[in-house]
Amino acid sequence: MNSFILLSLFATVIIGKSPRLKFVVHEDSRFHFNKPENYISMYHQEGSDTLYVGGKAMIYMLRFTDSGVRDLQIPAVSDQTAIDTCKAQAAPLELECDNFITVIQKVNDTFIVCGTNAGNPRCWMLVNDTVLTDVQGVGQISSPSHISPQYPSQRAISLPADGSLYSAMSSVGSHTGSIRRTFGFQKLLKTENVWLLNPQFAGAAIIPSSEKYKEEIYFFFSEFNKTARVDEEPYRARIGRICMVDEGGLKNLMADSWTTFLKARMMCGAGNTQQQYNNLKQAVVLTAQDKRAGVLYGLFSNAWGRTVICAYSIEDIDQAFSTSKLKGYSGQLTGTRPGTCVRKVPGAAENQNNIKNLGVLRYHPEIEDVIRPVGVAPLDLPSDDQITHTVADIVQAVNDEHYSVLYLGTEQGKVLKVIHTSEDVFIISQYSLFRNEGPVLNMAIDPQKGHLYVATAMEVQRLPLADCSRYGSTCRECILSRDPYCGWDKSRRKCIAIPPGYNSTTGGIIQNLDHSNSSVCGEAAALKLRRTSPREVLVQYNTSVFLPCPVHSFHATYRWEKDNCNQNYPCIFSGDFCVLGPVVDTPLKEGVFRCMATEDGFKVEVISFRLVNDGRLLAASLAFTLGPSLLLAVATLWLH
Repeated sequence: MNSFILLSLFATVIIGKSPRLKFVVHEDSRFHFNKPENYISMYHQEGSDTLYVGGKAMIYMLRFTDSGVRDLQIPAVSDQTAIDTCKAQAAPLELECDNFITVIQKVNDTFIVCGTNAGNPRCWMLVNDTVLTDVQGVGQISSPSHISPQYPSQRAISLPADGSLYSAMSSVGSHTGSIRRTFGFQKLLKTENVWLLNPQFAGAAIIPSSEKYKEEIYFFFSEFNKTARVDEEPYRARIGRICMVDEGGLKNLMADSWTTFLKARMMCGAGNTQQQYNNLKQAVVLTAQDKRAGVLYGLFSNAWGRTVICAYSIEDIDQAFSTSKLKGYSGQLTGTRPGTCVRKVPGAAENQNNIKNLGVLRYHPEIEDVIRPVGVAPLDLPSDDQITHTVADIVQAVNDEHYSVLYLGTEQGKVLKVIHTSEDVFIISQYSLFRNEGPVLNMAIDPQKGHLYVATAMEVQRLPLADCSRYGSTCRECILSRDPYCGWDKSRRKCIAIPPGYNSTTGGIIQNLDHSNSSVCGEAAALKLRRTSPREVLVQYNTSVFLPCPVHSFHATYRWEKDNCNQNYPCIFSGDFCVLGPVVDTPLKEGVFRCMATEDGFKVEVISFRLVNDGRLLAASLAFTLGPSLLLAVATLWLH
């Protein structure tokens, strides 16, 4: 028999749209920075256990194992001349007069590393994972200022594709911002200055095609909106598109410019209402190999800083770029449509139609059609913690359907695991990962190895994508998790990760991802109410008793029962506990109190207590001091 005096008041917590499960994770697979790294870049090659992290004058090469992390730190200091010049020119912040590594990319077999170099960007090759050398002998490379930001606060995107490196540089100061092919053996091209209006880039993605010459790259960004209202975010979200086979224009017309660039406006909000989210912060794309189908997830914010996610159909976007009229152009188009991906035949003469269409595209690069989200409104996600970063994966489930899984990093250092189906959004779980709470700055996902890498300014941690053992030991608990990575193995009677190449016709694994329904377990008729052994608590005569019940599923309904009676007593939610306290209709006297959780039509007993009056009074002086605020709880050892 144990008792524990808890000198704190339980507060009522209202639970709305919430993760079903919440986990606190402190795995051995974590790395601590020696100093805060407030600006970080990441590179991870799928199938590898190595993560490259770019920080302040340092590249961290982290090798993760199940037992810990081995790190190699490669210095990358700024040129002293660049530092002196930066300070003399009064950089936005003096702390930015250093070399922040902003680009780490592998192009073919070459590691390209670029840094701000105190406002004078510079690029290197990383040789043998140990030495930084000048870039040479590996194809053309444009000015480092076209690849790497001038300052770490300047947003930039880099994307390797088909042996080339594509870079999108956000506008800052006198730099107007651009989209370029910056490295490789193809011709180095750029956007024309008039095509982009102070862009701030949020992402880029390759859109595959079964016909190689039709492959495209989408760039996602926000542009400055000169007509924005006072209460409106002064941005407009855009998608820009170029063809990977683009080799520029004619000798005297757009020779070094893209000849396939088009852009479209993106909307994220509730229909045509004024509640719109116009500032695109990040974008990720999921596509099937060689198919022009998939989904785009955009992370948006509004003028008050609230963040939401909108989902878009790649097929809808492709259709708009292929058929929409060009904004501001009312003339007749003949020949090949401007912006179409076509093979350039060496030595072929240019006809007048193509020359005309180049002129049309040069002055009318925007299409009229507006790209709107699937389902019209943003995804229904919790709003109590702002989203700072997202990655996504497409998972083939037991039913051979593909499901989108989103991992959302938040301002408070949490990670939400979310499944997006054709019918709804379901928050599978929330992970609390870090001892030093801070915003999630970056993430990388490796579907091949089954890992997620999450970084704050102080720590980097690796998580398994298939975290099936956390869901419980019963079929019902496994199925209600609605995790596409996991299923219930009927023969082994455990929740397991879906093995690669799983054959649904011969295997014995079950899932139900579209609804929170565990009837596939076939246990409804045989399910008996589980009873727990009551934990005895001594109660002194003049004290108030509060009984805590650990919340396992935040989608369940929790009630208390006494002495097997039908009368139920409500809970007060306090963090991860459902608490029963003394109220007028709930006298906590001797007897057995049981905490019951109901979910998916099943009622389960979580915990029970037997209150026993020990016949003694609490000392008068102490009772006077603590009075009704003295709360008696069961020993915490019982709840762990």
